[in-house]
Amino acid sequence: MTLDGRKRWLALIVLCLGELMIVLDTTIVGVALPSIREDLRFTESTLVWVVNAYMLTYGGFLLLGGRLGDLYGQRRLFVGGTLFFTAASLVCGLANSQWLLVGARFAQGLGGAVVSSIALSLIMNLFQEPAERAKAMGIYGFVCAAGGSIGVLVGGLLTSGLSWHWIFLVNLPIGIAICAFCVALLPDDRPQSAGQRLDVAGAIIITLSLMLAIYGIVNGNEAGWTSARTLGFIGGGAALFVLFILVEARTQTPLMPLGLFRFRNLSAASVIGALWSAAMFAWFFVSALYMQLVLGYSAMQVGLAFLPANLIMAAFSLGLSAKMVMRFGNRLPLAVGLALAAIGLALFAFSPVQGNFLLHVLPAMTVLGIGCGMALNPILLVAMGEVEPSDSGLASGVVNTAFMMGGSLGLAVLASLSAARTEGLLAAGSADTIALAGGYQLAFVFGAIFAGIAALLSAVLLRGERLSPSYKGA
Repeated sequence: MTLDGRKRWLALIVLCLGELMIVLDTTIVGVALPSIREDLRFTESTLVWVVNAYMLTYGGFLLLGGRLGDLYGQRRLFVGGTLFFTAASLVCGLANSQWLLVGARFAQGLGGAVVSSIALSLIMNLFQEPAERAKAMGIYGFVCAAGGSIGVLVGGLLTSGLSWHWIFLVNLPIGIAICAFCVALLPDDRPQSAGQRLDVAGAIIITLSLMLAIYGIVNGNEAGWTSARTLGFIGGGAALFVLFILVEARTQTPLMPLGLFRFRNLSAASVIGALWSAAMFAWFFVSALYMQLVLGYSAMQVGLAFLPANLIMAAFSLGLSAKMVMRFGNRLPLAVGLALAAIGLALFAFSPVQGNFLLHVLPAMTVLGIGCGMALNPILLVAMGEVEPSDSGLASGVVNTAFMMGGSLGLAVLASLSAARTEGLLAAGSADTIALAGGYQLAFVFGAIFAGIAALLSAVLLRGERLSPSYKGA
Protein backbone atom coordinates (compact mmCIF):
# COMPACT_ATOMS: atom_id res chain seq x y z
CA MET A 1 0.00 0.00 0.00
CA THR A 2 1.71 3.18 -1.21
CA LEU A 3 0.62 6.79 -0.62
CA ASP A 4 2.50 10.05 -0.82
CA GLY A 5 3.80 11.56 2.41
CA ARG A 6 0.95 13.98 3.09
CA LYS A 7 -1.78 11.42 2.43
CA ARG A 8 -0.04 8.85 4.66
CA TRP A 9 -0.14 11.13 7.65
CA LEU A 10 -3.72 12.19 6.96
CA ALA A 11 -4.65 8.53 6.72
CA LEU A 12 -2.89 7.92 10.05
CA ILE A 13 -5.03 10.59 11.71
CA VAL A 14 -8.20 8.98 10.33
CA LEU A 15 -7.16 5.48 11.42
CA CYS A 16 -6.25 6.73 14.89
CA LEU A 17 -9.62 8.47 15.20
CA GLY A 18 -11.29 5.18 14.33
CA GLU A 19 -9.29 3.37 17.00
CA LEU A 20 -9.94 6.17 19.51
CA MET A 21 -13.69 5.81 18.96
CA ILE A 22 -13.41 2.10 19.80
CA VAL A 23 -11.12 2.59 22.82
CA LEU A 24 -13.32 5.34 24.23
CA ASP A 25 -16.27 2.99 24.27
CA THR A 26 -14.56 0.66 26.73
CA THR A 27 -14.50 3.32 29.48
CA ILE A 28 -16.97 6.04 28.47
CA VAL A 29 -19.90 3.78 29.46
CA GLY A 30 -18.61 3.27 32.99
CA VAL A 31 -19.39 6.82 34.09
CA ALA A 32 -22.92 6.62 32.67
CA LEU A 33 -23.90 3.28 34.21
CA PRO A 34 -25.80 4.78 37.18
CA SER A 35 -27.91 6.92 34.82
CA ILE A 36 -28.53 3.97 32.48
CA ARG A 37 -29.60 1.78 35.42
CA GLU A 38 -32.08 4.37 36.67
CA ASP A 39 -33.52 5.22 33.25
CA LEU A 40 -33.94 1.68 31.88
CA ARG A 41 -34.56 0.04 35.29
CA PHE A 42 -31.63 -2.37 35.20
CA THR A 43 -30.86 -4.43 38.29
CA GLU A 44 -27.30 -4.75 39.58
CA SER A 45 -27.01 -8.22 38.05
CA THR A 46 -28.37 -7.23 34.63
CA LEU A 47 -26.54 -3.89 34.40
CA VAL A 48 -23.21 -5.71 34.05
CA TRP A 49 -24.34 -6.88 30.60
CA VAL A 50 -24.08 -3.33 29.28
CA VAL A 51 -20.32 -3.77 29.71
CA ASN A 52 -19.94 -7.53 29.24
CA ALA A 53 -21.90 -7.67 25.98
CA TYR A 54 -19.35 -5.34 24.39
CA MET A 55 -16.35 -7.15 25.85
CA LEU A 56 -17.56 -10.59 24.75
CA THR A 57 -17.91 -9.83 21.06
CA TYR A 58 -14.99 -7.40 21.00
CA GLY A 59 -12.56 -9.92 22.45
CA GLY A 60 -14.12 -12.88 20.65
CA PHE A 61 -13.87 -11.50 17.12
CA LEU A 62 -10.42 -9.83 17.16
CA LEU A 63 -8.61 -12.76 15.53
CA LEU A 64 -11.32 -13.32 12.95
CA GLY A 65 -11.56 -9.62 12.14
CA GLY A 66 -7.85 -9.35 11.50
CA ARG A 67 -7.80 -12.41 9.25
CA LEU A 68 -10.80 -11.22 7.25
CA GLY A 69 -8.88 -8.04 6.48
CA ASP A 70 -5.93 -10.08 5.19
CA LEU A 71 -8.18 -12.18 2.97
CA TYR A 72 -10.72 -9.68 1.63
CA GLY A 73 -9.06 -6.27 1.80
CA GLN A 74 -8.18 -4.21 4.85
CA ARG A 75 -9.71 -0.92 3.71
CA ARG A 76 -13.12 -2.41 2.96
CA LEU A 77 -13.17 -4.33 6.27
CA PHE A 78 -12.08 -1.24 8.22
CA VAL A 79 -14.79 0.88 6.58
CA GLY A 80 -17.36 -1.90 7.00
CA GLY A 81 -16.47 -2.37 10.67
CA THR A 82 -16.67 1.38 11.29
CA LEU A 83 -20.09 1.61 9.62
CA PHE A 84 -21.34 -1.38 11.63
CA PHE A 85 -20.04 0.14 14.88
CA THR A 86 -21.59 3.52 14.02
CA ALA A 87 -24.98 1.98 13.22
CA ALA A 88 -24.88 0.01 16.48
CA SER A 89 -24.01 3.24 18.33
CA LEU A 90 -27.15 4.86 16.88
CA VAL A 91 -29.26 1.98 18.19
CA CYS A 92 -27.57 2.26 21.61
CA GLY A 93 -28.25 5.98 21.73
CA LEU A 94 -31.91 5.54 20.85
CA ALA A 95 -32.45 2.44 23.02
CA ASN A 96 -35.50 2.62 25.27
CA SER A 97 -35.33 -0.92 26.66
CA GLN A 98 -32.78 -3.17 28.30
CA TRP A 99 -32.75 -5.84 25.60
CA LEU A 100 -32.28 -3.29 22.80
CA LEU A 101 -29.32 -1.61 24.53
CA VAL A 102 -27.60 -4.92 25.37
CA GLY A 103 -28.18 -6.27 21.86
CA ALA A 104 -26.72 -3.13 20.30
CA ARG A 105 -23.73 -3.39 22.62
CA PHE A 106 -23.09 -6.90 21.28
CA ALA A 107 -23.12 -5.41 17.77
CA GLN A 108 -20.81 -2.56 18.82
CA GLY A 109 -18.26 -5.08 20.08
CA LEU A 110 -18.29 -6.94 16.77
CA GLY A 111 -17.68 -3.76 14.77
CA GLY A 112 -15.05 -2.60 17.24
CA ALA A 113 -13.15 -5.87 16.95
CA VAL A 114 -12.89 -5.51 13.17
CA VAL A 115 -11.73 -1.88 13.40
CA SER A 116 -9.13 -2.50 16.12
CA SER A 117 -7.64 -5.59 14.52
CA ILE A 118 -7.20 -3.90 11.14
CA ALA A 119 -6.15 -0.34 12.13
CA LEU A 120 -2.75 -1.49 13.42
CA SER A 121 -1.96 -3.55 10.33
CA LEU A 122 -3.00 -0.71 8.01
CA ILE A 123 -0.60 1.64 9.78
CA MET A 124 2.23 -0.91 9.57
CA ASN A 125 1.65 -1.31 5.84
CA LEU A 126 1.37 2.43 5.20
CA PHE A 127 4.66 3.28 6.92
CA GLN A 128 7.59 1.16 5.74
CA GLU A 129 10.50 3.51 6.52
CA PRO A 130 11.79 2.78 10.07
CA ALA A 131 11.80 6.34 11.44
CA GLU A 132 8.34 7.15 10.05
CA ARG A 133 6.95 3.84 11.24
CA ALA A 134 8.30 4.43 14.75
CA LYS A 135 6.66 7.86 14.89
CA ALA A 136 3.37 6.58 13.46
CA MET A 137 3.23 3.69 15.91
CA GLY A 138 3.98 6.06 18.77
CA ILE A 139 0.95 8.16 17.87
CA TYR A 140 -1.24 5.06 17.53
CA GLY A 141 0.00 3.74 20.88
CA PHE A 142 -0.82 7.03 22.58
CA VAL A 143 -4.39 6.85 21.25
CA CYS A 144 -4.78 3.31 22.61
CA ALA A 145 -3.40 4.19 26.05
CA ALA A 146 -4.84 7.66 26.56
CA GLY A 147 -8.23 6.78 25.11
CA GLY A 148 -9.27 5.00 28.29
CA SER A 149 -8.73 8.00 30.54
CA ILE A 150 -10.15 10.40 27.94
CA GLY A 151 -13.27 8.24 27.92
CA VAL A 152 -13.75 8.82 31.65
CA LEU A 153 -13.61 12.60 31.15
CA VAL A 154 -15.81 12.66 28.02
CA GLY A 155 -18.31 10.28 29.59
CA GLY A 156 -18.63 12.54 32.62
CA LEU A 157 -19.09 15.66 30.50
CA LEU A 158 -21.72 14.15 28.19
CA THR A 159 -23.68 12.38 30.92
CA SER A 160 -23.79 15.36 33.28
CA GLY A 161 -24.25 18.01 30.55
CA LEU A 162 -26.71 16.18 28.27
CA SER A 163 -27.74 12.56 28.97
CA TRP A 164 -26.30 9.05 28.80
CA HIS A 165 -27.71 8.64 25.28
CA TRP A 166 -25.06 11.05 23.96
CA ILE A 167 -22.12 8.85 24.93
CA PHE A 168 -23.27 6.68 22.01
CA LEU A 169 -24.76 9.30 19.67
CA VAL A 170 -21.48 11.24 19.61
CA ASN A 171 -20.05 8.36 17.55
CA LEU A 172 -22.35 9.10 14.60
CA PRO A 173 -20.62 12.13 13.01
CA ILE A 174 -17.20 10.73 13.88
CA GLY A 175 -17.91 7.32 12.33
CA ILE A 176 -19.39 8.79 9.14
CA ALA A 177 -16.42 11.16 8.72
CA ILE A 178 -13.93 8.32 9.27
CA CYS A 179 -15.56 6.19 6.57
CA ALA A 180 -15.64 9.08 4.08
CA PHE A 181 -11.99 9.97 4.60
CA CYS A 182 -10.88 6.32 4.47
CA VAL A 183 -12.54 5.88 1.07
CA ALA A 184 -10.93 9.11 -0.16
CA LEU A 185 -7.43 8.48 1.21
CA LEU A 186 -6.79 4.72 1.14
CA PRO A 187 -6.58 2.66 -2.05
CA ASP A 188 -8.94 -0.29 -2.44
CA ASP A 189 -6.29 -2.86 -1.54
CA ARG A 190 -6.33 -6.27 -3.14
CA PRO A 191 -4.79 -8.72 -0.67
CA GLN A 192 -1.90 -10.94 -1.73
CA SER A 193 -3.90 -13.91 -0.45
CA ALA A 194 -6.82 -13.23 -2.81
CA GLY A 195 -8.54 -16.47 -3.67
CA GLN A 196 -7.67 -18.12 -0.35
CA ARG A 197 -10.74 -19.52 1.37
CA LEU A 198 -11.72 -18.62 4.90
CA ASP A 199 -11.20 -21.40 7.41
CA VAL A 200 -14.81 -21.39 8.60
CA ALA A 201 -14.38 -24.20 11.14
CA GLY A 202 -11.35 -22.51 12.70
CA ALA A 203 -13.13 -19.14 12.77
CA ILE A 204 -16.14 -20.57 14.60
CA ILE A 205 -14.06 -22.55 17.10
CA ILE A 206 -11.64 -19.75 18.07
CA THR A 207 -14.44 -17.17 18.34
CA LEU A 208 -16.48 -19.42 20.64
CA SER A 209 -13.33 -20.26 22.61
CA LEU A 210 -12.50 -16.62 23.27
CA MET A 211 -16.09 -15.68 24.10
CA LEU A 212 -16.46 -18.55 26.60
CA ALA A 213 -13.14 -17.72 28.27
CA ILE A 214 -13.88 -13.98 28.46
CA TYR A 215 -17.34 -14.60 29.90
CA GLY A 216 -15.91 -16.92 32.54
CA ILE A 217 -13.26 -14.35 33.46
CA VAL A 218 -15.43 -11.23 33.63
CA ASN A 219 -18.01 -13.05 35.77
CA GLY A 220 -15.48 -14.87 37.94
CA ASN A 221 -15.77 -12.52 40.89
CA GLU A 222 -19.57 -12.60 40.94
CA ALA A 223 -20.00 -16.35 40.43
CA GLY A 224 -16.90 -17.40 42.39
CA TRP A 225 -13.65 -18.56 40.86
CA THR A 226 -14.12 -22.16 41.97
CA SER A 227 -17.81 -22.34 41.00
CA ALA A 228 -18.96 -24.85 38.40
CA ARG A 229 -20.10 -22.02 36.14
CA THR A 230 -16.77 -20.20 36.11
CA LEU A 231 -14.68 -23.35 35.76
CA GLY A 232 -17.06 -24.66 33.10
CA PHE A 233 -16.83 -21.57 30.91
CA ILE A 234 -13.06 -21.14 31.25
CA GLY A 235 -12.49 -24.87 30.84
CA GLY A 236 -14.76 -24.94 27.81
CA GLY A 237 -12.85 -22.06 26.27
CA ALA A 238 -9.54 -23.83 26.90
CA ALA A 239 -10.84 -27.10 25.41
CA LEU A 240 -12.05 -25.32 22.28
CA PHE A 241 -8.68 -23.57 21.96
CA VAL A 242 -6.92 -26.96 21.98
CA LEU A 243 -9.39 -28.14 19.33
CA PHE A 244 -8.63 -25.00 17.32
CA ILE A 245 -4.88 -25.77 17.36
CA LEU A 246 -5.58 -29.32 16.15
CA VAL A 247 -7.82 -28.05 13.35
CA GLU A 248 -5.28 -25.43 12.26
CA ALA A 249 -2.50 -28.03 12.14
CA ARG A 250 -4.50 -30.17 9.68
CA THR A 251 -6.28 -27.71 7.38
CA GLN A 252 -4.68 -26.52 4.14
CA THR A 253 -5.82 -22.89 4.53
CA PRO A 254 -5.70 -22.23 8.28
CA LEU A 255 -7.22 -19.14 9.85
CA MET A 256 -4.02 -18.88 11.91
CA PRO A 257 -0.90 -20.45 10.36
CA LEU A 258 0.84 -21.95 13.38
CA GLY A 259 4.19 -21.01 11.89
CA LEU A 260 3.37 -17.44 12.89
CA PHE A 261 4.41 -18.30 16.44
CA ARG A 262 7.89 -19.30 15.33
CA PHE A 263 8.63 -15.62 15.54
CA ARG A 264 10.14 -15.18 18.95
CA ASN A 265 9.37 -11.47 19.20
CA LEU A 266 5.68 -11.84 18.30
CA SER A 267 5.17 -14.65 20.81
CA ALA A 268 7.11 -12.83 23.54
CA ALA A 269 5.36 -9.54 22.84
CA SER A 270 1.97 -11.24 23.22
CA VAL A 271 2.88 -12.52 26.69
CA ILE A 272 4.46 -9.21 27.70
CA GLY A 273 1.46 -7.31 26.33
CA ALA A 274 -0.97 -9.45 28.33
CA LEU A 275 0.93 -8.77 31.57
CA TRP A 276 1.25 -5.09 30.83
CA SER A 277 -2.43 -4.82 29.96
CA ALA A 278 -3.28 -6.37 33.32
CA ALA A 279 -1.12 -3.72 34.99
CA MET A 280 -2.63 -0.88 32.96
CA PHE A 281 -6.17 -1.95 33.84
CA ALA A 282 -5.06 -1.56 37.46
CA TRP A 283 -4.01 1.97 36.63
CA PHE A 284 -7.12 3.06 34.71
CA PHE A 285 -9.84 1.37 36.75
CA VAL A 286 -8.46 0.96 40.26
CA SER A 287 -6.96 4.45 40.46
CA ALA A 288 -10.26 5.92 39.20
CA LEU A 289 -12.11 4.04 41.95
CA TYR A 290 -9.55 5.16 44.54
CA MET A 291 -9.94 8.80 43.55
CA GLN A 292 -13.75 8.63 43.44
CA LEU A 293 -14.60 6.47 46.46
CA VAL A 294 -11.69 7.27 48.79
CA LEU A 295 -10.61 10.80 47.87
CA GLY A 296 -14.12 11.91 46.87
CA TYR A 297 -13.30 13.16 43.35
CA SER A 298 -16.06 13.71 40.82
CA ALA A 299 -15.98 11.95 37.44
CA MET A 300 -14.67 15.13 35.81
CA GLN A 301 -11.94 15.53 38.45
CA VAL A 302 -10.85 11.93 37.85
CA GLY A 303 -10.54 12.63 34.14
CA LEU A 304 -8.51 15.77 34.82
CA ALA A 305 -6.25 13.84 37.20
CA PHE A 306 -5.20 11.67 34.25
CA LEU A 307 -4.33 14.75 32.18
CA PRO A 308 -0.64 15.01 33.25
CA ALA A 309 0.01 11.39 32.26
CA ASN A 310 -1.81 11.92 28.95
CA LEU A 311 0.26 15.03 28.15
CA ILE A 312 3.49 13.18 28.92
CA MET A 313 2.45 10.25 26.74
CA ALA A 314 1.53 12.69 23.97
CA ALA A 315 5.02 14.22 24.12
CA PHE A 316 6.58 10.77 23.74
CA SER A 317 4.17 9.80 20.98
CA LEU A 318 4.85 12.93 18.92
CA GLY A 319 8.59 12.39 18.69
CA LEU A 320 10.47 11.37 21.82
CA SER A 321 9.59 7.68 21.63
CA ALA A 322 10.53 7.41 17.94
CA LYS A 323 13.92 9.00 18.61
CA MET A 324 14.57 6.58 21.47
CA VAL A 325 13.64 3.59 19.33
CA MET A 326 15.89 4.73 16.48
CA ARG A 327 18.81 5.24 18.88
CA PHE A 328 18.44 2.34 21.32
CA GLY A 329 16.23 -0.16 19.47
CA ASN A 330 13.02 -1.59 20.91
CA ARG A 331 14.17 -3.76 23.81
CA LEU A 332 15.79 -1.17 26.12
CA PRO A 333 13.03 1.50 25.98
CA LEU A 334 10.40 -1.21 26.45
CA ALA A 335 12.09 -2.78 29.48
CA VAL A 336 12.83 0.59 31.11
CA GLY A 337 9.33 1.91 30.35
CA LEU A 338 7.65 -1.11 31.90
CA ALA A 339 9.92 -0.85 34.95
CA LEU A 340 8.87 2.80 35.39
CA ALA A 341 5.23 1.77 35.05
CA ALA A 342 5.79 -0.74 37.86
CA ILE A 343 7.29 2.04 40.00
CA GLY A 344 4.32 4.31 39.29
CA LEU A 345 1.85 1.63 40.38
CA ALA A 346 3.94 0.98 43.47
CA LEU A 347 3.68 4.69 44.34
CA PHE A 348 -0.10 4.41 44.13
CA ALA A 349 0.09 1.48 46.55
CA PHE A 350 1.32 3.90 49.23
CA SER A 351 -1.50 6.41 48.69
CA PRO A 352 -3.29 6.99 52.03
CA VAL A 353 -6.96 7.57 52.81
CA GLN A 354 -6.38 11.31 53.19
CA GLY A 355 -4.36 11.46 50.00
CA ASN A 356 -3.23 14.73 48.48
CA PHE A 357 -3.18 15.21 44.69
CA LEU A 358 0.25 16.88 44.56
CA LEU A 359 1.88 14.41 46.96
CA HIS A 360 0.20 11.10 46.18
CA VAL A 361 -1.57 11.21 42.80
CA LEU A 362 0.54 13.48 40.59
CA PRO A 363 3.91 11.72 41.20
CA ALA A 364 2.44 8.31 40.36
CA MET A 365 0.63 9.68 37.29
CA THR A 366 3.84 11.35 36.11
CA VAL A 367 5.98 8.22 36.41
CA LEU A 368 3.27 6.11 34.76
CA GLY A 369 3.01 8.62 31.94
CA ILE A 370 6.75 8.48 31.30
CA GLY A 371 6.84 4.68 31.52
CA CYS A 372 3.88 4.14 29.19
CA GLY A 373 5.14 6.78 26.80
CA MET A 374 8.44 4.93 26.51
CA ALA A 375 6.97 1.44 26.21
CA LEU A 376 3.92 1.81 23.95
CA ASN A 377 5.79 2.33 20.70
CA PRO A 378 8.36 -0.48 21.17
CA ILE A 379 5.81 -3.17 22.15
CA LEU A 380 3.81 -2.57 18.98
CA LEU A 381 6.91 -2.46 16.77
CA VAL A 382 8.27 -5.64 18.34
CA ALA A 383 4.99 -7.50 17.88
CA MET A 384 4.44 -6.51 14.25
CA GLY A 385 7.97 -6.03 12.94
CA GLU A 386 8.66 -9.59 11.73
CA VAL A 387 5.38 -10.29 9.95
CA GLU A 388 4.72 -10.07 6.21
CA PRO A 389 2.00 -7.58 5.08
CA SER A 390 -0.23 -10.49 3.98
CA ASP A 391 -0.43 -11.67 7.61
CA SER A 392 -0.32 -8.28 9.34
CA GLY A 393 -4.05 -8.29 10.10
CA LEU A 394 -3.82 -11.67 11.81
CA ALA A 395 -0.74 -10.61 13.79
CA SER A 396 -2.59 -7.47 14.85
CA GLY A 397 -5.51 -9.65 15.97
CA VAL A 398 -3.14 -11.84 17.99
CA VAL A 399 -1.62 -8.84 19.75
CA ASN A 400 -4.97 -7.18 20.43
CA THR A 401 -6.39 -10.45 21.74
CA ALA A 402 -3.43 -10.84 24.09
CA PHE A 403 -4.00 -7.34 25.41
CA MET A 404 -7.75 -7.94 25.74
CA MET A 405 -7.40 -11.28 27.54
CA GLY A 406 -4.61 -9.98 29.77
CA GLY A 407 -6.60 -6.89 30.70
CA SER A 408 -9.82 -8.80 31.37
CA LEU A 409 -8.14 -11.49 33.46
CA GLY A 410 -5.93 -8.98 35.23
CA LEU A 411 -8.84 -6.72 36.14
CA ALA A 412 -10.88 -9.69 37.39
CA VAL A 413 -7.99 -10.93 39.55
CA LEU A 414 -7.19 -7.46 40.90
CA ALA A 415 -10.86 -6.77 41.67
CA SER A 416 -11.10 -10.12 43.49
CA LEU A 417 -7.98 -9.43 45.56
CA SER A 418 -9.13 -5.90 46.32
CA ALA A 419 -12.62 -7.03 47.39
CA ALA A 420 -11.23 -9.80 49.61
CA ARG A 421 -8.83 -7.38 51.30
CA THR A 422 -11.60 -4.80 51.83
CA GLU A 423 -13.95 -7.41 53.31
CA GLY A 424 -11.20 -8.59 55.63
CA LEU A 425 -10.55 -5.06 56.88
CA LEU A 426 -14.26 -4.39 57.36
CA ALA A 427 -14.60 -7.60 59.36
CA ALA A 428 -11.70 -6.44 61.52
CA GLY A 429 -13.59 -3.22 62.31
CA SER A 430 -11.95 -0.76 59.91
CA ALA A 431 -13.89 2.21 58.59
CA ASP A 432 -15.33 1.99 55.07
CA THR A 433 -12.83 4.33 53.43
CA ILE A 434 -9.87 2.69 55.19
CA ALA A 435 -11.07 -0.73 54.07
CA LEU A 436 -11.57 0.46 50.48
CA ALA A 437 -8.14 2.09 50.41
CA GLY A 438 -6.56 -1.10 51.75
CA GLY A 439 -8.16 -3.13 48.98
CA TYR A 440 -7.04 -0.73 46.27
CA GLN A 441 -3.51 -0.63 47.66
CA LEU A 442 -3.24 -4.42 47.37
CA ALA A 443 -4.50 -4.23 43.77
CA PHE A 444 -1.81 -1.66 42.98
CA VAL A 445 0.85 -3.92 44.48
CA PHE A 446 -0.12 -6.78 42.20
CA GLY A 447 -0.42 -4.41 39.25
CA ALA A 448 3.16 -3.33 39.92
CA ILE A 449 4.20 -7.00 40.05
CA PHE A 450 2.60 -7.64 36.65
CA ALA A 451 4.43 -4.68 35.13
CA GLY A 452 7.70 -5.71 36.78
CA ILE A 453 7.47 -9.24 35.36
CA ALA A 454 6.71 -7.77 31.92
CA ALA A 455 9.81 -5.56 32.19
CA LEU A 456 11.97 -8.56 33.13
CA LEU A 457 10.63 -10.64 30.24
CA SER A 458 11.28 -7.75 27.86
CA ALA A 459 14.92 -7.64 28.86
CA VAL A 460 15.38 -11.43 28.72
CA LEU A 461 13.22 -12.72 25.87
CA LEU A 462 13.26 -10.10 23.15
CA ARG A 463 15.89 -9.91 20.45
CA GLY A 464 17.73 -6.65 20.46
CA GLU A 465 18.46 -6.43 16.75
CA ARG A 466 16.03 -5.14 14.17
CA LEU A 467 14.69 -7.99 12.04
CA SER A 468 13.39 -7.85 8.47
CA PRO A 469 10.09 -9.57 7.64
CA SER A 470 10.73 -13.15 6.68
CA TYR A 471 7.53 -15.02 7.40
CA LYS A 472 6.11 -16.88 4.39
CA GLY A 473 3.31 -18.82 6.05
CA ALA A 474 3.12 -22.35 7.32
